[in-house]
Amino acid sequence: FLDKMAASVLLALLCLTAEVTLSAGSNKCVARNFGHDSVVCECNSTYCDSVGSATLPPLGQFSSYLSSKAGSRLEPGQGQVRVKSSGADLRLTINPYQKYQKVKGFGGAMTDATAINILSLSAGVQDQLLRQYFSSEGIGYTVVRVPMASCDFSTRLYTYADTPEDYNLDNFTLAPEDINMKIPLLQRAQALSPRPLSLLASAWSAPAWMKTNGALTGKGSLKGQPGGKEHKSWAQYYIRFLEEYAKYNLTFWALTTGNEPSAGEMTNYSFQALGFTPEEQRDWVALDLGPALKASSYPHTHVLILDDNRLLLPHWAKVVLNDVHAAQYIHGVAVHWYMDSVVPAEISLGTTHDLYPEYYLFGTEACAGWNPLDRGVKLGRWDRAEKYAHDIIEDVNYYVVGWTDWNMVLDQTGGPNWVKNFVDSPVIVDAKRDVFYKQPTFYSMAHFSKFLWEGSQRVGVSPSKETDLEYSAFIRTDGSVVLIILNRSSLVIEFEVWDPTVGYIPFSAPAHSLLTLAWNTH
Repeated sequence: FLDKMAASVLLALLCLTAEVTLSAGSNKCVARNFGHDSVVCECNSTYCDSVGSATLPPLGQFSSYLSSKAGSRLEPGQGQVRVKSSGADLRLTINPYQKYQKVKGFGGAMTDATAINILSLSAGVQDQLLRQYFSSEGIGYTVVRVPMASCDFSTRLYTYADTPEDYNLDNFTLAPEDINMKIPLLQRAQALSPRPLSLLASAWSAPAWMKTNGALTGKGSLKGQPGGKEHKSWAQYYIRFLEEYAKYNLTFWALTTGNEPSAGEMTNYSFQALGFTPEEQRDWVALDLGPALKASSYPHTHVLILDDNRLLLPHWAKVVLNDVHAAQYIHGVAVHWYMDSVVPAEISLGTTHDLYPEYYLFGTEACAGWNPLDRGVKLGRWDRAEKYAHDIIEDVNYYVVGWTDWNMVLDQTGGPNWVKNFVDSPVIVDAKRDVFYKQPTFYSMAHFSKFLWEGSQRVGVSPSKETDLEYSAFIRTDGSVVLIILNRSSLVIEFEVWDPTVGYIPFSAPAHSLLTLAWNTH
C-alpha cells in the first residue's frame, strides 16, 4: 500500500513538474514563416505567446525584453546591476533630472474592418485576441481610436445623419456597425483592461447634404461659413455621437476635428473626406465645435486639431492656436505618420512644441503597407517593425505623448476596405483556420505599450559617443526606469547603461533588434 502511495505521489509530482515546465515555456511564440525576412506568431483559442504581467525584479537587478529579426519576440531576461563600469566603449547615461513630457498611452483603431475581422473568429479566439491587446497579460493598449461613421475600412458608405436637410439631426442614429460590432467589442476590451480605456473619436466626412460637393468622397468641404447652419449642425453631430455612445457606458477622452482635412481640401480623395483649411478649422472650433462642447454634457472632452500628417506643422498650429477664441477649446495637436520622412521631426514636432508647450502632441494614425511601392499585408516583415519603432522613438523624443496605430486587425488581403485601399496590420486573421497571426509590428507596439504606463515621464539619456542605436528613457509612476533601444544596423552593438541612482547595466543589442530594459530605483 505504501509503495503504491509513494508511486502515486511520485506520479503526481512528475505531472506537476511537467505542468510547471509547460507553463514556464508556454509563453513562447509559435513561429510561422511566410517567406519574408522574419516570422509571425500564430495564436488560437487555447494558445498564444505572452510575456505575462512583466513585474520587475528587486532593486539591484534589471529585466530585459528582446524582439529581433532573428525571431525573438519579447523574450524576457534578467541580470544584475553592477557597481562598477564594464568599460564598454558606448555608455548611455540616464539623467533623471532632465524631465520632459508625460505619456498618455498607446493603442490602435476599432474600425469597421477591425470589428468584422475579430467577429469572423470563434468566441474563444476572439477573447484570446482581445486579451492580447488589452489585458494585463497582453500588451496593455489604453487608447482606442473610433471612426465616427464610415471610413475606407468600412464595407459601405454611411453617416449617422443621411436624411437631407436634417439640420436639427432629428434622424441621427448610430449604424448597425456601431451597435452590433464596435460597441460590444469596445465594452469587452474595457472589461479586460485593468485601466480605463481612453477613447478617441475621429470623423471622416460630414453627411453629403452638408457638403459643397454633395458627396462623402472627393474634394469637398462644409457649405457656408463657420457660424452658419451647416457648421453648427456638424458640431452638434459630434455631441450626438458622444451622447449615443454614452448610452452604452462608453465615454470619450478626446475627439479630433476630423481625419486628414488636407485630403478633402487639396485632393480628389477616392474615399470619405472633409476638407478644411487651417483658417476654416480655427473658425469652426471657435464659433461652433468649442461652444457646442462647452454647452453639452461633455465639456471636459479634449479637442485635438489637425489629425493629419506632421509635415503640415508648425504652420497649421500657428494658424489655429494663435487665435485666442479657438485656442481656449483646444488641448492638443494630432499627427499621422505618413510622409514623416519629408520633414524632420525637429522642424515639425519640435518647433510646434517650442511655440505651444501647453498643447500636447499626439500620434493618431500609422500603418505599414500603405505605400504604393510596398503595398498590403506582408506576413513576418521585420523592417516594418523597425519603421514603427523608429517613428515612435523619434516622436516621443520630440514631445509626442502617445502613438496610435491604425486598424488593430485585418484579414490576409489587408481589408475589408470598400475602396480597396489595402494595408497591413499588427494582427492578421485567418478566419478559415480560426487563428490569428501577430506580426512583428505587434511586438514593436508592445515594447512601448506594455511598459510605458500613463503618467510615465520621459527623461534625459546621453550617449558617450555617436551610435547607430536609437533610444528613449522614461521614469514610470512607481519610480522604475524603462529604456527602449532600437538597433536597425546589421551589427551587434555592445553598450552599458549608467543610471547614477543604481549603477551600471552591461548589455548588447543584437543586429536588427528592439530592446526594452527596465529596473527599480528603490
